[in-house]
Amino acid sequence: MCGIVGYISKGKKEEKKPVIKAMADAIKHRGPDGEGYFVDDDVALGHRRLSIIDLEGGKQPLYNEDKSKVVIFNGEIYNFKELKVDLINKGHKFETKSDTEVIIHGYEEYGTEVVKKLRGMFTFVIWDREKKEMFGARDPFGIKPFYYYKKNDQFMFGSEIKSFLQNPAFEKELNKQSLKNYLVFQYDALNETFFKNVYKLEPGHFFTYKDGEMKIEKYFDIEYKNDIQDLNQIVNGINDIMDDSIKHHQIADVEVGSFLSSGVDSSYVVSNAKPNKTYTVGFEGEGGFNEIKDAEALSEILGITNRSELISPDMFFDAVPKVQYFSDEPHANLSAVPLYFLARLAAKDVKVVLSGEGADELFGGYASYNVAEEYLKYRKVPFGIRKALKGAVKHLPHFKGKHFLTVGGSKLEDSYIGQAFIMSNEEANSLLTEEYKSDLRFQDITKDSFEKMKDKDEVLKKMYLDTQLWLPSDILLKADKMTMASSLELRVPFLDKEVFKFSERISVPYIVRNHITKFAFRKAASKMVPEQWSKRKKLGFMVPFRNWIKEDKYYKMVKEVFNRDYVSEFFDVAKINKLLDDHYSGKRNTARKVYTIYTFLLWYGIYFKEYAY
Repeated sequence: MCGIVGYISKGKKEEKKPVIKAMADAIKHRGPDGEGYFVDDDVALGHRRLSIIDLEGGKQPLYNEDKSKVVIFNGEIYNFKELKVDLINKGHKFETKSDTEVIIHGYEEYGTEVVKKLRGMFTFVIWDREKKEMFGARDPFGIKPFYYYKKNDQFMFGSEIKSFLQNPAFEKELNKQSLKNYLVFQYDALNETFFKNVYKLEPGHFFTYKDGEMKIEKYFDIEYKNDIQDLNQIVNGINDIMDDSIKHHQIADVEVGSFLSSGVDSSYVVSNAKPNKTYTVGFEGEGGFNEIKDAEALSEILGITNRSELISPDMFFDAVPKVQYFSDEPHANLSAVPLYFLARLAAKDVKVVLSGEGADELFGGYASYNVAEEYLKYRKVPFGIRKALKGAVKHLPHFKGKHFLTVGGSKLEDSYIGQAFIMSNEEANSLLTEEYKSDLRFQDITKDSFEKMKDKDEVLKKMYLDTQLWLPSDILLKADKMTMASSLELRVPFLDKEVFKFSERISVPYIVRNHITKFAFRKAASKMVPEQWSKRKKLGFMVPFRNWIKEDKYYKMVKEVFNRDYVSEFFDVAKINKLLDDHYSGKRNTARKVYTIYTFLLWYGIYFKEYAY
């Protein structure tokens, strides 16, 4: 695991060297073990290294045999040993034992098709010194981040946006289109980030850049087949492929630990991998969720060590600005904060941890995939009647049943955006000043995904949308940024391309069955973990923020941020204060909305007003 940075620019090498070093130093937390650079008259490449495989010989950048091509890489290639044998048989010569080298020799042999052969998590860039051409790619699920800045003839890239701030050619400007939909999704759902002209290379895509022109192509997409009908075959297949994936994800020249919650996903990984050390966090006091006892119980059954930490409200609020800084963009998933502490705890012992991200998206684990009986019955009412009832109650004050009538009277495309739905289009715009209102609706963002799945079952539509938006832009973003903040590599064995190939073949009735989410996977897990773990409902990190901001101390902390001098540029200050005050007084629960606004304002203060983090 590492961090990569670079930019294309004609000019003297000596002028580029301090710039590329400053860019790399800005993400030193991603790779504190070493640094390496390639600089010539056309390009500057930088690499920060966290040593995991080939501790001595795997320093980057790396070159092909005649040094006509140079590569920098962030991630892990789990099938590098198999690929290396194939490439040696084809005449390639290797200088190291690292997984990085298979990328550059693979590119020599297969060209852009090399990305389809890689099993792992990755972003990388190859510079062809003869063609003056750059080739780069991001893994199929977006486990590793890749940002690029393109404006006129300026092009730079990096694992984190903060590295761009060190380049004099970078023009820092807020993207005004981002804020409105951030208030809806709780994360940046657009391809262009909160920084104008800074974009995310989307998962499963590669690019070439030459003579100022960037071409982006998609090399991976989900194609649900759902052709395996036999439950025993599915259950055995899940366990076989997960056993193989976990073994591959444990390949390292350093110790590999694991995160452990009370849920089935991490419990499954730990029960299979049996690492020496596991890590868990919980919250102090009542109203929070504490998984420590369950994690300790499973660890005791398996005979492994569990280390834990309790998070106090003071610790939480102190960490929120740090989380916003390391996230690069504002991020309102409350679970990012306990994940920050969890990574910090694990990094005291190990450099690598396994985790359970991705199981819900691949096997159908979210509660929203289970449609309640009352909705199934209500859908038998003609849509025109349901739509009319929705219109009648839409603008009424909150009452019991309003949400049911609103969702029940909506098409899926108008009611589902993923695992977080903070505000409607209308409410988000109502809180913003004229300059930041946007006509871009969440339906415009989700449209392509729904269109691709238009002939599929509803649960597949939801799963597909979540893999396109929620998974890379929320779940995996916080997983990468919070672990790398502590120089810790996180590996996700569920998000393995071989696991995915099998998961997309599971027949729909075994994804959610009898209102049990992740049905087939739970059956598989029952053979690996104690029954009470395999049957647990998904909980996630339940953060008691809504209770804390009813206390004077934390209410005043948020209030201070809501009334800073720059807030009126973005928000109707009276309206956002009313949201906070209504929650404080117990009139209604607005905690998620408050936190989404709060995190944006903290982020803006750090990146544009130089507030401390």
